[in-house]
Amino acid sequence: MSLSRMFAPSDRAPAPRASGPVDVGWLLTEPEAGVVFFPPERVRSVEMNRRHAKSASRCPAVINLESRYFVIRCPFDLALRFERDKDGRPGLRNLMGNASPVRPKKLNKHLHVVGEAEWRHPDRPTVQISLPYLFVADEPVFLTQLSAFLHYRAEPLPGTIFGGRFPVHVWPRPLMWAFEWHDVTKDLVLRRGEPWFYVQFETAPQERPVRLVEAEHTEALKAYEKHVSGAVNYVNQTFSLFQQAEKARPERLLTPVSRKG
Repeated sequence: MSLSRMFAPSDRAPAPRASGPVDVGWLLTEPEAGVVFFPPERVRSVEMNRRHAKSASRCPAVINLESRYFVIRCPFDLALRFERDKDGRPGLRNLMGNASPVRPKKLNKHLHVVGEAEWRHPDRPTVQISLPYLFVADEPVFLTQLSAFLHYRAEPLPGTIFGGRFPVHVWPRPLMWAFEWHDVTKDLVLRRGEPWFYVQFETAPQERPVRLVEAEHTEALKAYEKHVSGAVNYVNQTFSLFQQAEKARPERLLTPVSRKG
């Protein structure tokens, strides 16, 4: 079946419901990654003091805030040092060497330094780690990716992560962790299992809760994902394509995983 027929304008996403939870699907685009990458978890402070009536853990405002964030945990141990080669080209050194639990081939597949001409500041390298996490919805939902600001780090990162916001109902795409290295004299150290970043979902109306469900990577979703993913290589302002993409969207992209037994 052709893309033009599969993604006919008459099959666009339905209008949002007035109430009730919004289902947001998540999946890993690399099936074998499931043993390494953690599932998203809702941010909660249940382990904190809830005995006192005035405890912050029982505050409705705190509970409401936490209910809107999901944490993604770091999938591997990593210790990186920024350096330049003899010709001045930027690069990374894996300080763990042979002790690294990640094979160099796999690490190089996910990790790279952005071209120096694309850095926001000439003295702040940008590092990217591509991820297999993909989120999708059949109602209008915007995803915001941001730092894990509610979790304390004994050793602060030597820079900041790039946040981002886009509509997962018309622009499903795998996430990427992007890091701007402010202090290159300090190493970038990540530990498996620690809170890495958050994703937040905006719904319509805003007060509707989000229900995160594991989703199938169906052929329809793969085809639509391929249909829109190449745009960033040809158009700078991809937000201008969202309306056009929505016209080509099938009615349903989210298919929850069926658990048997």
